[in-house]
Amino acid sequence: MFQTFDTPTDPSVGRPRLQALQAELARRGLDGFLIPRADAHQGEYVPPCDCRLQWLTGFGGSAGVAAVLGSKAAIFVDGRYTLQVREQVDCEVFTPLHLINEPPLKWIEANLSKGMKLGFDPMLHTLNATRRLREVCAKAGAELVAVETNPVDAVWEDRPEAPLGAVSLYPLKLAGEAVADKIGRVMGSVVERGADAVVITQPDSIAWLFNIRGSDVSHTPLPLSFAVLQAAQPSVLFIDGRKLSNEVRNELSAYADIAEPHQFLPALESLGKEGLTVMVDPDLAGEAIATRITEAGGKLVEAADPVLLPKAIKNAAEIAGAKAAHLRDAAAYCRFLCWLDEEAPKGTLDEIGAAEKLEAFRAATGVLKDISFDTISGAGPNGAICHYRVNRESNLPIPLNRPFLIDSGGQYEDGTTDITRTIAVGEMTAEMKRHFTLVLKGHIAIATARFPEGTTGAQLDTLARIALWQAGLDYDHGTGHGVGAYLSVHEGPQRIAKTGNQPLKPGMILSNEPGYYPAGEYGIRIENLELVTEARDIPGGERPMLGFEPLTLAPIDRRLVDVDLLTVPERNWLNAYHARVRHEVGPHLDGKTRIWLEQATEPV
Repeated sequence: MFQTFDTPTDPSVGRPRLQALQAELARRGLDGFLIPRADAHQGEYVPPCDCRLQWLTGFGGSAGVAAVLGSKAAIFVDGRYTLQVREQVDCEVFTPLHLINEPPLKWIEANLSKGMKLGFDPMLHTLNATRRLREVCAKAGAELVAVETNPVDAVWEDRPEAPLGAVSLYPLKLAGEAVADKIGRVMGSVVERGADAVVITQPDSIAWLFNIRGSDVSHTPLPLSFAVLQAAQPSVLFIDGRKLSNEVRNELSAYADIAEPHQFLPALESLGKEGLTVMVDPDLAGEAIATRITEAGGKLVEAADPVLLPKAIKNAAEIAGAKAAHLRDAAAYCRFLCWLDEEAPKGTLDEIGAAEKLEAFRAATGVLKDISFDTISGAGPNGAICHYRVNRESNLPIPLNRPFLIDSGGQYEDGTTDITRTIAVGEMTAEMKRHFTLVLKGHIAIATARFPEGTTGAQLDTLARIALWQAGLDYDHGTGHGVGAYLSVHEGPQRIAKTGNQPLKPGMILSNEPGYYPAGEYGIRIENLELVTEARDIPGGERPMLGFEPLTLAPIDRRLVDVDLLTVPERNWLNAYHARVRHEVGPHLDGKTRIWLEQATEPV
């Protein structure tokens, strides 16, 4: 199994660990400290040795930050985790607050006083985030102090070692572009911005750029590393050499010098001493990176990581790989849905049993590398926790007469998948069907959207919500995230959300996943991955329009659909989608699963 179901956190550890940290802060002359859920790469996927927020508080979500003072502490999480944080954290020790509605900066300003010193690890806070912190501290008359070593590490006695996952070469037939060409393309954009060099801090950017994959974090094939690209000198890849076989080292050496991670910051200092102008992403690069360059005499060009956009726009080989991976995954998923329809009504199946069986069906393909994230298997009230992670203590039986939500994905060498289905187990009430159909209307609105070049995800996000809004309902997460090519299941810069400011481009892959979650009852989400298609003419139109093509191919549970709430075009879309699923996936199934698929995709 790629997923474990051990209880990930223990709220009771919060108080003694907080007291130990507060004592360490006092010893260092600090009045407070910030603990983000981030490592030096500012990524979503953090190795165990860098899970400081979880170690300190018990919170195991993918986004959050804790603020610790001598006599109080708070933890800030977004809308996805407002329920989860109260289950995993001792709320008498860490006050849970909403990351957006009650942001850390406001709390810091309200709780710091003149002369106080607030510590932070400058590798764990981005350049822009640090600027905002300094402004807030100055307003309060306090000082923001960069620490040389993290005080959490000083009191974390059993801290795990840094990962040493083996690095592998990613085949050119799947990557679709040679390393030298990628580096040339990226450096061209860097030079255009007036920079002599660029610092790359994102492991997925490095993996894509150098056509490598790794195994340093769970569920995502990332090699934790940094890179510096220069116009006049060879590129340098900063990675623990123990991760590299002779074959991999020899291949990489054709494109870059190999250096150890501890040489990274001194190398930045050298760039500064040479008086070079260096590009950094102020929203991704740790503040220490910028400081090393500028304090040594270098200049900064602040701009987005120049790898992000090329990586997001998939080439023909990456698109072909994604389609092959999704078709393979769809057959496995249909086998799971067929099995679930047989087992769930018996009343003996639980959340873990469903997750284990789904992973087994994917593993049976013989080419599954990993799951793409911990499966969200939410029965009854657990389904209402948007990013719920089942463990042996929270595990619930799948009840009759309730929707069951399962959100999962696979990592295959040719592509990354992510699918959510909400499944009727037993009889559904009219209200359940109404809620499901409102979500479905939002999903269809995104799937059928046509939009001009330059349209952002923020402009499309409303389409997914309008049916829910008209009913006085909503959901507290984005409608869609970008997805990588055998890389991160959450990839930027593209997203469909209120904050999605990147114009969508042909070749981008995004999720389409509106939902609704009545607290304490059940959860509903319908998710497909969508490929942004080339602009095409519309009969009678004046300009070509981009659109979406569904990559995910699995039935949407018709038993939850209130057909009377669908318009004729919405019914036509659902029937056409199911016809495509039947046509493309059906030949890969046989026996009772093929019969099940025929029934599950009948027209409404």
